[in-house]
Amino acid sequence: MTQTIQTEGPKRVAIYARYSSDLQTDTSIEDQIRICQARADAEGWQVVECYTEHAISGENLFRPGIQALLSAAPMGKFDLVVSEALDRISRDQEGAAKVFKQLRFNDQQIFTLSEGIINELHIGFSGTMGAMFLKELANKTRRGLQGCALKGKSAGGVVYGYDVAHEAGPNGLIERGGRKINEAQAKVVQRIFKAYANGESPAALAKTLNAEKVPAPNRGTSGPSTIYGNRERGTGILNNELYIGRQIWNRLRYIKNPETGKRVSRLNPEDQWVITEVPDLRIIDQDLRDRVKIQQGVYNKKDKPLHKRNRPSYLLSHLVKCGCCGGGFAMHKKTHLSCSTAKNKGTCSNKLPIKREDLEAKVLHALNANLMDERLVEVFCQEYTKRMNELRREQNAARNGFVKEQGKLTREKDKIVQSICDGVPAEMPKDRAVFINDRLKELESLLSAQPEEKVIFHPNMSARYKQEVSHLMATLNTPERRAEASQHLRAMIDKVVLTPDIEGEELTIDLIGDLAGILSVATSPDGHVAAELSKPSRRASGPYCQHNTIRQEGKG
Repeated sequence: MTQTIQTEGPKRVAIYARYSSDLQTDTSIEDQIRICQARADAEGWQVVECYTEHAISGENLFRPGIQALLSAAPMGKFDLVVSEALDRISRDQEGAAKVFKQLRFNDQQIFTLSEGIINELHIGFSGTMGAMFLKELANKTRRGLQGCALKGKSAGGVVYGYDVAHEAGPNGLIERGGRKINEAQAKVVQRIFKAYANGESPAALAKTLNAEKVPAPNRGTSGPSTIYGNRERGTGILNNELYIGRQIWNRLRYIKNPETGKRVSRLNPEDQWVITEVPDLRIIDQDLRDRVKIQQGVYNKKDKPLHKRNRPSYLLSHLVKCGCCGGGFAMHKKTHLSCSTAKNKGTCSNKLPIKREDLEAKVLHALNANLMDERLVEVFCQEYTKRMNELRREQNAARNGFVKEQGKLTREKDKIVQSICDGVPAEMPKDRAVFINDRLKELESLLSAQPEEKVIFHPNMSARYKQEVSHLMATLNTPERRAEASQHLRAMIDKVVLTPDIEGEELTIDLIGDLAGILSVATSPDGHVAAELSKPSRRASGPYCQHNTIRQEGKG
């Protein structure tokens, strides 16, 4: 039934038109305006303004066109808003009600070609239908994306390191959602993983990539968050599991904030994730990925205090302590270190500073030449080898017991088989045969998981130690390996204690550390430092912990 509006004079009309899908075009707006204009002409109304929205969802009112209409309403620029249907104004019940109330407050009405004059009943019914439509549309979209994810296809945007690859399906139709590795970008990803695993910070990495004009994933510039992201949410290059051939979909869900209209992400429970193995898209090998995860764990805020999770600014950051009060030494006047307690509280008598570069040089010299007495190193290496061999012999003794039991049961099994062949009924030895068979499987599993440990004997371990320390020092002078070498060098130092001498004019440097941190390198078969730096160290304790005193030359 066609509705008309009775009026004394020509009504001033504002036409509102909107389309929401990228699959539609601006002709949809033209068509809506055309039919609204035709109805206005038929009714004798005067069209004074047109408000339009192009490819914008009607889910909320955070749209420039509708906001412009609502801003003009209090000024009395029009008497009537004409649109094709109420869902063009808003598909949200609350949004439609808000527009309706605001216009009614200004003595203005809404007229649609589908519903006629809009009243409270239309707001309730049409708003509910619009909300249901949006929900059903979202469900259908999610269902389609989930199907793509289960097939290993892309269910989201383009990922850095990959290109979109459309392929012809079995029926000859083009299948969308495929990916292929972008070799140039993949090399950048590998470079980022290797640099981070070797101790370079995300901030330093980002600066280097920007200086080299390497495009970021968003085609702009890289920042620390581009690389590090958020581990729990899987964001950032280091946390993207597609690089190890594992696609995760539905880790996050996005909802719009009703106050601002902006999307915010929420982490879904892990049992709702859709995980698909895509080994052909793997860029990073498992060993490198494990090293990165270990490095991320080093700076885990939940597990480490602040001074241990922050990357050190200098070689000895957080390791230098005051011998008088036990407090830390911090940078003072940009070039020198001094006791923080004496500087900030005045409760410590140790007021002597020391130049940072001089301290680092002396500590490196001590590690390289003066840290250990030759006889002490030899005794330590002997005791270390002796203890390690004892542990190996204990492990091998248990393994030998399994080997003997395996041989005994194998012979008994052969006898049972032979007795059955000789005519003994199989039912008689059945239970024993089942037990033997199960136990042999168990022993085979135990032996495969516990390989025999060879007894070690290194007569030149002391000399090798000196050699590997020298290699480590040389690595410190290599710019591309300095971060990695510094990280492992710090692992050998417990603390550096600075104490004024008797005269109170010079600082005595006490270097406290252990030998075991380097022994895993000294005992390696190939003797190559770089190959062993990433392995965890065996920590020494008790009498093997080394303490060396260095007297500083000259005043602080």
